[in-house]
Amino acid sequence: MLPRVPRLLLALLVSLVLTGGVLAATTEATAVPPAPALARASDNPLAGHRWGVYRGGAEMAWAPYQRSSGKNRRLLAKIALAPKAKWFGDWIPDGQIGAKVEEYVANATGGDDDVLVQMTVFRMVPWEHEACRRLPTAREKASYKRWIARFARAVGDTRAAIVLQPDGPFAMCAPRGSKVLSRLVAHASRKLSALPRTSVYVEAGSAGWNHLDPAEAVRLLTRAGVQHARGFHLNTTHYETTERQVRFGAEVVRALEARGITGKHFTVDTAQNGRGFTWEQHRDLHGGDFDSAPTCRTKKQQHCVTLGIPPTADVADPRWGLPADVAQLAATYVDGYLWAGRPWLRRQAAPFLLKRALAVARTTPY
Repeated sequence: MLPRVPRLLLALLVSLVLTGGVLAATTEATAVPPAPALARASDNPLAGHRWGVYRGGAEMAWAPYQRSSGKNRRLLAKIALAPKAKWFGDWIPDGQIGAKVEEYVANATGGDDDVLVQMTVFRMVPWEHEACRRLPTAREKASYKRWIARFARAVGDTRAAIVLQPDGPFAMCAPRGSKVLSRLVAHASRKLSALPRTSVYVEAGSAGWNHLDPAEAVRLLTRAGVQHARGFHLNTTHYETTERQVRFGAEVVRALEARGITGKHFTVDTAQNGRGFTWEQHRDLHGGDFDSAPTCRTKKQQHCVTLGIPPTADVADPRWGLPADVAQLAATYVDGYLWAGRPWLRRQAAPFLLKRALAVARTTPY
C-alpha cells in the first residue's frame, strides 16, 4: 500500500491526465458541470470505470427532466444525468426482482460490461420504527432470503456497487435485543459480496447517528456482516458534511482493524449535503420533519438541503474544498462519493417534487 501523502499526490496527478468522467456523454453535456475523471487506484473497485446512468421510468427524476426545457432542463440534468444508486426494496415482489434488476443493469450499462452500476438494497421487513416494535415473522425471513437470492442471481457478474440497507442503526433497536435483523443483513452481505464484481457497502448511518462513537458503528457493522463486504456506507438519509463523515469513517476503519477486521473502505453519501448540517442543528434551526428539511434559497445559505459533491471515485480532488488532512484520509479510506440519498423526493422517498428538485439543483456549490 502506498504511503498516505504520496498516494494522495498520485490520485491528484492521475485525475488531471485521465480523460472522460463519471457521466456518460449526452446532448446535455454543456448543461451539466463536467464530472471528474476517475482515478485509477488499483485497490479501489469503483475507480477507473465509467459509472452508468439509468435513463427510464424507474428513475423518478427522469420523466420530469425529459418533459422540461430551458433553464429547468439544465437544472434537472444535474439530477437526472448523475450516476445514482437506484433503490430496490420490498415493493418489488420476490417473483419480479430478478427481471427488475436485469432491466436496470441493461439500461444503465448500455451493454458495456465494464460500466459500473450502483444499487441500494432496502429490503428488510420490518424496518425503520416498526423494527423497534416487532421482529420479522418466519414467512418474512424466508421471503427476504428468497428475494436476496434472486437479486444476487440477477446481478451476476455485473460490475456493481451496492449500498446495503440504509438507516442501518434501526437493526440495533430490535425488541428484546434480538440480532435477527442484523443476521439477515449479514446474510445479504455474504451473498452479494460473493459475486465476482460486486462491492458491498453496509450502511452504518451517519457520524451523528452513531454519536461520533466508532465503537457503536463497529457493533452495528460486525453484526451486519461487514467482514464479508468491501466496507460500509455513511450518511444516506442524513445531511452531515462530507468532512465530518470522512473523519468519522476513518476512525471506524481503525476501530474495525483493532477488532481484526482489516482492509475495509467506505463510501459517503453526498446527494444532499452541499451545505451540511446535523440533526441537532436542524432541530434548533428549523424543527419539523427531518427527512423533508428545508432546501437552500441561495448558494450562500448554510445548514440547508442542496446537492453535494457529484458522484465520483476522485475523492480527494481539490475542487471539493476539503481540508488537506481530510483529503488525505479520503484518498486512503474512501472508495467514492455516492448518491443513494434522494433530496429531490418527498421525505427522500416519493413522489418527485419539481420545486424541491429545482431548488437543490440551483443552489448547489458544486
